[in-house]
Order: sequence, then structure tokens, then C-alpha cells
Amino acid sequence: MKTKLFFTISFLFFTALIFAQNTISGKVVDPKGKPVAGANIYIDGTYDGATSTETGEFSFETAETGNKFLVVSFLLFETYKQEIDVAIYKDQIVKLKENINTLDAVVITAGTLESGDKARVSVLKPLDIVTTAGSAGNIVAALQTLPGTQTVGEDGRLFVRGGEASETQTFVDGIRVAQPYGATTNNLPTRSRFSPFLFNGIAFSTGGYSAEYGEALSSVLLLNTKDEEDHDKTDIGLMTVGLSLGNTQKFKKSSLSVNMMYVNLAPYQAVIPQNVEWNNPYQSLGGETVYRYNFTNGIFKLYASFDSEKFDLNQKNVNFENPIRTDMNNNNFYLNSSYKGSFGTGWQITSGVSYGYSKNKLKYDITGIENQENAAQLKLKLSKKFSNFFKLSFGSDYFITKYDENVADNISLNVTNGYDSNIFAAYTEGDLLFSKKLALKVGLRYSNNSLLNENNIAPRASLGYKVSKTSQFSFAYGDYSQTPVVDYIKFSKYHQFESEKASHYIFNYTFTRPGQTLRAEAYYKDYSNLVQYDTRDIQYNSIFNNNGSGYAKGLDLFWRDSNLHKNLEYWISYSYIDSERQYKNFPNMATPSFIANHNLSVVAKYFITDWKSQVSLTNSFSSGRPYNDPNQTQFMNGKTKSYNSLSFSWAYLLTTQKILYFSVSNVLGTQNIFGYDYAKNPDASGVYQRQAVVPTADRFFFVGFFWTISQNKNENQLKNL
Repeated sequence: MKTKLFFTISFLFFTALIFAQNTISGKVVDPKGKPVAGANIYIDGTYDGATSTETGEFSFETAETGNKFLVVSFLLFETYKQEIDVAIYKDQIVKLKENINTLDAVVITAGTLESGDKARVSVLKPLDIVTTAGSAGNIVAALQTLPGTQTVGEDGRLFVRGGEASETQTFVDGIRVAQPYGATTNNLPTRSRFSPFLFNGIAFSTGGYSAEYGEALSSVLLLNTKDEEDHDKTDIGLMTVGLSLGNTQKFKKSSLSVNMMYVNLAPYQAVIPQNVEWNNPYQSLGGETVYRYNFTNGIFKLYASFDSEKFDLNQKNVNFENPIRTDMNNNNFYLNSSYKGSFGTGWQITSGVSYGYSKNKLKYDITGIENQENAAQLKLKLSKKFSNFFKLSFGSDYFITKYDENVADNISLNVTNGYDSNIFAAYTEGDLLFSKKLALKVGLRYSNNSLLNENNIAPRASLGYKVSKTSQFSFAYGDYSQTPVVDYIKFSKYHQFESEKASHYIFNYTFTRPGQTLRAEAYYKDYSNLVQYDTRDIQYNSIFNNNGSGYAKGLDLFWRDSNLHKNLEYWISYSYIDSERQYKNFPNMATPSFIANHNLSVVAKYFITDWKSQVSLTNSFSSGRPYNDPNQTQFMNGKTKSYNSLSFSWAYLLTTQKILYFSVSNVLGTQNIFGYDYAKNPDASGVYQRQAVVPTADRFFFVGFFWTISQNKNENQLKNL
């Protein structure tokens, strides 16, 4: 009996030990020490747990013993995971950290204007890039409605915050484009080589950009091709200026998109009066393609484009009695191969190579100019997110450029110029996220230029602070350098040049909520090492130096709203700039001729449901631009009248997949003047005669019919117009 009683007591004792319950208790608080109600608390790998009360407290029992992982999770905070001793974990304080990856977390916006579905703070939608009246499907023209840009109608390229167009670099999928614009000549505007429909995102940085990008003094334009196509389709376009044809084929893991365009302005210019005497109006044949292949852990893209352009015209020249004939032929090819993916324990890799080829044959009066440029870039970038609070990126790139030019006439002139340039660069950048209100990006870029025989180190930093769910402030600083432009550097066998340099300081305020965006940005740019020369025109025996300097300071404002009316979207951009330079052959500090102190753009788009139409209006205004009048003693003392242009477009859906599109620029026929060209020598009365630089036509009319053929009956080309 005693033996049975002993075994019974022993069994109950050991059973109690085996099934003994340990109590886990504590309190969950936020970073400020306030209680968090509704947090989930549990032992990892078990069903033992509880939910915190209104006071943040929790308590539950578990049969687990020894060291286990306690997990605490709540939507707005980082998940907490800590190894504990189950037997002694009682009345502990669990302090959660903010989840910095939530949608309302801070995003550094200083100097960056983004569009695209993936943009956290988007000032333009993908549709806006090409449906803006007056843009005529030109990416650059649409961007010129944003703050920080200058409308330089006789050029057509991007001029940003006091910088010349050459100070802006264009990248496709992170790889540089050496020749992003079409052929041009004196006072004849060009346009971007790229059709918009292959891109789904654009980042336009007006300053303070990442250490990843170099060889740009003022700005970078980042174009990202689509990662994937949804289905097969064919796009057909019939236009007053030419024809277009596009096709997309969707495969299991890959897709191929091809786009072709032929432009011939001869029929159009036979009907519409021009301010230019054309012998052979502008013609071009071009195309581009994107091939994409999706691997398990990455995507490979191959982008290629080509175009062949030609035109022949007679241009009035104030120095000659008869017009000067200019005959231009250009052939261009661009290839871009990139891979982006992941490997190992969270590492991301971006790599690529690009090659650009451009050949120009220009006949200017009796002088023939032939030049060709071969340019390539190799790039490798690695990055890893070590935690939700720290991300590290580093990489290198290598730029190769070979340029050759021959100038000859029918008499005795025969001159050859050119250069070979190799630039190696390495960079590193860290993203520090202190909380969802405070973020810091710090970077450093090193470059070695073999042609200039110099090394440059450029620090860059940007900071973002979120003051509320809708508002934040950002600050950016950076040093930037760039090889002098080809007009100078092609004479490097005669002269030793240095890189031109600029420092950016940017302060930004951004307000955003559904349907509304407000940006206000103040900036200061300090230029140094700018190229100067001692002759009226650039020539091989000019005496060059890098003693030039300058500054640009200003304020940019942007407001976009789609809440005012159901079918209405509009935005307003305003820029004020004060900028002076002493560079080129300037005798003193002065404002360059491409800068207007005040720039204003108003864009409105309205969809009329009953008419199945989208109507767009764009009004661009800028104050007068300076020019130098040699009849006066003060340098750059003249100023043109203000520029104003009102443009209109109308897209009408004949059916869902058939669109009739009409647009006209400068509807009011404003007689805009971009500047004046003066004679090199005075006439008999001692006066320097001049001629106005005006647009090639007072207005530009466009009519097109666009038809999309696809299984998706709702697909059309409205986004491509």
C-alpha cells in the first residue's frame, strides 16, 4: 500500500513538472514610451501568446521552458524579436521601433522630380509626359513645363537652373546616353531621340543627385524602360508629318517591343508657311527596340535605337548679303544592355554596358565638316539592405569616348581635330533611416580622367525630415565635375584643360496628399573652373583657360491639383533665377543669353466624357532674355521682349482603340524673339546691324490617327500622344 502511494505521489509530482505553466508578462510601448494597444505577443513557433490591452500590458502562460524567442508585432512598428528565458520573463518593457518602410515614411525629394507608377512622390504621371499640349510627343518639351527649366526655343534641349544644355546627362536604365538629341544647326531646335511609349518612369533631377551619376554639372534625366509587357499588340500611326508602326510580342518569360517612325516635313511645309527657306525639309527614319527576359532572380534588358536624319536649308546671316546654305546628314546608333537582380543574402546587382555612335556630315557654305563620336560606358553596382535602417550601395563605371573631326573647304583648309578620353569612377553611398521621419543619404564619388590627367573627389549628402503625414523638408548638397564640352576639348592636343566644377545647395519643402502636390525649392549653385577663351569664335589657336566662374540662385514652385473638378487636372510651375557667369569670351560677370529671370507654365487637362475627348492647354511664359548689343558700351545690356506661347491639343476616341489627335502650338501666333545676331563688323555709319532669332514657324499644326490592335480592347495610344 505504501509502495502504491509512493508511485502515485511521484507520478503526480513529475506530471506537474512536465506540464508546469510559466507566466510571461510585460508592457508594450512606442518609441516615446506611450502604451501600444492591440499588439500581438507570442512565443515563436507556438500558439502561446496574447494581445496587449489599452494600457499596453500583456500576460499569458506557456508550457515552454528554457530560452525561446518572444515576438511582438504591430502594423505601424518594426516587428520585435528577442530571445528570452521563459522562466524569468515577467513585467518587462517592450519598446517598439517605428516601421520606416510604411507609405507615410520620409522620402528625400530635394532636387528630384519623378513620374511613374513606382514613384513615391510623383509630380507627373506617365500619361502626362506625352499628353501635354505643345510637347508634340517630345519628352524634353513636356519636362520644360516643370520648375527649374528654361525654354530656349532656338535650341530645344534641357537647360536647368542656369546650366547649359550640355550640363544635363541622360541615362536609360541607369546607363548614360552619349548623344540624346537629334541633329541640329545654328538656331534650329532639336528634340529628344527617344519615343516615350517604351518608358514607364522618369526621374528628372534638377540638382543634388546621387553619387552614382557623374559627368553632369547641373542635372540628370533618368529614363526607365518597362520591366514587362502585358500582351501582344500592334500600334499604327498616320500623321501629317509621317508614319509610325509599333509591335509588341509577349512570351512566357520574355517580351519584345519594336517601334519604327518615318518623318518627312516636305508635305507639311508645302502647306504651312515657314520662317526658314528649306531646300530639302527635315526627313528622318528611326526605330528602337527593347527585349526583356525575366530570370528567377533578375531581369535582363537589351535596348537599341537608330535614326538617320537629313535636312538642307538656306539661313540668313547678317554678315553676308546672300543666305548661307547648310546641308546636314546625321546617323546615330545606341545600344544599351543591362541586368538587375539579386543574389546571396539580400545583395542586389545592377550591371550594364552602352555604346553610342554618331556621325555628322555638315556642309556650311563652301566648308565641309565631318565628325564622328564613339562612346561607351561599363557599369557595375552592388547594394544591400543590411537592416530596415541602413542600406549600402557601391560600384564603379568606366566611360570611353573617341571623337574625330575633319574641316575642309574647296580652297586650302584641311584641319583634323579630336580626342580620346577614358574616365574611371568609383562611388559609395549609404542610406540611413533613423526613423520614418528622418532619413540621411551620404555618398562619395572618385573619378580619374586620363585625358585631363586629373583626379576628382566629390562628396554628396541629402537629408529628409517629415514634419507631418503630408509635409516634409529636404536638404541636399553635392560637388560635381564634368569634362569640358566637345567644342573645347577637341582642341586638347593644343591646350591642357581641366574639369569644370559646380557645388549645389538645395532646400526643399514638399506637401502631398491624394490629388494634390506642392513643392517649393530654393537653391544655390557655385561654378568654378569654367572654360574661357580670348577670341570672338572658338578656334584651334584660341587661348583657353579654366579660370571662369559663376553662380545661379533661385526659387522653384510647383502645384498640381486634380481635386478641383472630377475630370480636370492642372499644374502650375514658376521659377525665379538670378545667375551670372564669367566664362567663354565674356569680359566680365554677366547673365548668359539663355537665361530668363522669370518662367511660368500653366497646364490643364480636361476629359469630356460625352465627347469621348481629352482637351489640353499649355501656356508658357518667360521674361525677356539678355543679349549683347555691340552698339552699346555695357556688355549683355540688351533684353528681348517676354516670351509667351499658348498651345492646345484634342484627343478624340473614335472607338476605344482608334484615336484622332489634333494639336497646335502658339495658338495666338505670338511673335516671339529668342535673341539677336549682330554683324561682326560695323557698317559705313559705324553701326553693327542685327537680325532677330525667331522660331522656324509661328505655329506648328499636327493631326494624327492612331490605331491599336490587341486582345485587350481597352488598349489605345492615348498615353503615347
